[in-house]
This record gives sequence, C-alpha cells and structure tokens, in this order.
Amino acid sequence: MTDLGRPPYRADHVGSLLRPERLLNARRQHAAGEIDAATLRGIEDEAIRDVVAMQRDVGLNTATDGEFRRTSWHMDFIYELDGVHRADGEIKVPMHNQDGVVEFTSAAMAIDGKIGLERPIFGEPFRFLQSAAAGTGLTPKLTIPSPSMVHYRGGPAAIDPQVYPDEEMFWMDLTAAYAKQLRMMADLGCEYLQLDDVSLAYLNDPRQRERVATWGGDGEHLHEHYIRQLNRVLEDKPAELTVTTHMCRGNFQSSWAAEGGYDFVAEALFGQLAVDGFFLEYDDERSGTFEPLRFVPPGKKVVLGLVTTKRGDLETKDELKRRVEEASRYVPIEQICISPQCGFSSTVEGNNLSYDEQVAKLSLLVETAAEIWG
Repeated sequence: MTDLGRPPYRADHVGSLLRPERLLNARRQHAAGEIDAATLRGIEDEAIRDVVAMQRDVGLNTATDGEFRRTSWHMDFIYELDGVHRADGEIKVPMHNQDGVVEFTSAAMAIDGKIGLERPIFGEPFRFLQSAAAGTGLTPKLTIPSPSMVHYRGGPAAIDPQVYPDEEMFWMDLTAAYAKQLRMMADLGCEYLQLDDVSLAYLNDPRQRERVATWGGDGEHLHEHYIRQLNRVLEDKPAELTVTTHMCRGNFQSSWAAEGGYDFVAEALFGQLAVDGFFLEYDDERSGTFEPLRFVPPGKKVVLGLVTTKRGDLETKDELKRRVEEASRYVPIEQICISPQCGFSSTVEGNNLSYDEQVAKLSLLVETAAEIWG
C-alpha cells in the first residue's frame, strides 16, 4: 500500500488557481510596457504568498503557486524545452460549454532542433514556492505538462523531419529531457510533481481518435504508445519524488474539448502507467462511470475530481460522500482521495466563478475528507 503520509492527500487539488485582479492588471500593464519585469515579478510574489496562505487556511496539505506566473498550463513549459519554438500560425482547439462553442487559441509550435534541457524548467518559481510555504506544513507541488502533450498538441507536423527523420529519435530525446527535469527538480527538494495530460482522457472520445487518424496516427493505440513513453521518463525517478498524473477533457474559461468515460484507456492506463496516483475528472456525466476503476492496482491512489471548477454552484458533503461510496465498489476506499475535477484557471483568464466560490469548494473538500477518513 502507498504510504498515506505521502501525496496525493485525502483532500488535494489539481494546481491552478484564479488569478487575483491586481495580478491580471499587472500582466496587462507589463504587456503594454507600462511596468517592467521586476515590478511584475514583485506583484506575482505577493500574490503567490497570499494564495499559499489561503491553501493553508482552508486546511489543505498541498501548496501550489496557482500557476500565477504562467499564461497557459502547458505551453509556457513546452516552449522552454531546447529545440521547441513558437511558430507562425496558431493552434486552435474548439471548446464546448452550455452556451455553444468557444475556441482556445495559442501560438503554434515547431520542433526544429534537438530536444534537450539545460536547467530545470520552473526551477526558480518552485524555489519561491518553497520559501512561501516554509513553516506552513504544506507540501509544495510542481505541475508540468506531460511529454505526451508535446506530441499531441502539435502532432507529427510540428516535428522537423530534417531534425528527426525517425520519430523514435524524437521520443528518445524528449523522454530523456523529462527524466532530467524530474531529477533536477528532486535535487531542488521537490517531493511532489504532477504530469498534466489531457491526451489520455481525450482519447476516450471517438472524435479525438478520428482527429489522430487525420494526421496519420493510430488513434486506437496512441494511448498505449504514450504510456510507454511516460514510463521511460519514470523508469529511474528519484525515490523521494511522488509523481502523479492529472487527466481532464479540457478546461478553458469553463469549457471542455472532449467527452467520454475512461473505459477505452482504463486497462492500459491504470494497469501499466508507473505513476503513484491518478487525478481523474469526475464532476459530471461526461466522465462516465466509476467502473473503469476496477483496473486500478493495489498501491496506487485515485484522486476523484468530484467538485467542479467550471461553475460556482457548491456541491454538498452528502453528494461527495455518496460518490466516494459508489467509487469504493471498484477500488478500495483506502486508495481514494478527492479533489476538484481540474484547475480553477488552466489559462490566465480563469473559469467562470469567484474567488470566494473557489475557496468554498476547497474548504468543502477538506471538511468532507475529514468526515470520511478522519
């Protein structure tokens, strides 16, 4: 059984948090040339200290910096890899909500050099998080995109065939860079790292598998390929480092990109992926049933994302307890934790709820977990 003194914790959270208005204003001022980078960094520092204090006050065991220094949960990291650059054009992802369709847009990327890593990405921001969390009893967590996202977001068309005529060479360099990132973060004292991976949830959706086929990929088996690559990253991970993965179906301004339960990927995902725990989106019918959890082996934690970050309506303790009881028919309750279904602000814009509603949801998770597990 996984040591219950290690993360993930009974009440945990995914990572991103709503940016305060003063931080959003500072980012706009910096983009307009009205304040310099040092002034922006000072405002970020203050906001991060405040949000760490909030996480302590609601009773969480985990602290993140809310991803306050990022514009996007994944692209800010990916562009820092050697060999990856912003490219002309845009990546457009159609997202859905109750009102229709919105479009998530980011700069395109080009893999036009050998992928590598000279220094830990987000190393300095993590050092600051450590200092902000010092003395609080909270475990600082670093969230980064999974290596699968480097491939899935751009597809093979993003890879320069002059640099990587064989895609296996690309994967060897990418997984080596990620393995190095894990080692370097552990050297900085990181004990809790999360690999965010929407692809492994997206691929449950037949429409996403059809999308893969349009770029010549094998949508029926791509999840198995990604799991093998992730395991190469994790093969020699430092023993003191807990690594989890978070999977959702898209999270941009309260919208989503994919639908479907975990049934398609479950056997390979839970049975083969060598992470310590799985953060799973489970806030509505788009996520399917708990039945795929029957494939979770002993020793792995499952963090059920039962509380939605897409709207401010507050769930009830009874509702969460019933859901945990239902899930425990398929995986022992000793292996279950609870969390929000995703971050509150995967991109700088944030989801459609208030700061107070965010705090209420985190508090609800802590209180409910205490009543379930003591």
